[in-house]
Amino acid sequence: MKTIALYVLALGFVAGGVQHFRAPEFYLPLMPPYLPLHLELIYLSGVCEIIGGLAVLIPSCRTAAGYGLIALLIAVFPANLHMALNGISPPGMDASQTMLWARLPIQGIFIAWTWWVTRSD
Repeated sequence: MKTIALYVLALGFVAGGVQHFRAPEFYLPLMPPYLPLHLELIYLSGVCEIIGGLAVLIPSCRTAAGYGLIALLIAVFPANLHMALNGISPPGMDASQTMLWARLPIQGIFIAWTWWVTRSD
């Protein structure tokens, strides 16, 4: 079960990171205005997702990659909070205010999942 969860996590991060390069315009409206260099931060987070997603598959890198991905999840949380506070739906989606707020604790689930699969047994 843990091995499957590890591969699903890796695939999710790599696929998500690739999307930062394929469709950066999707992420631009989600960026809090107080952050500088929106496009650059989108690309940087994409690079981090790809590297972290691949690194969790390398046993000698797994724990460090886990810490890095958890740090990334914490770093992007303010953007999720910004979306909830300001009622900003991702482009092409009509997310309700309830849905925007409900997704905030999901970040904690992703953090716990990352922690679990990147710890040695």
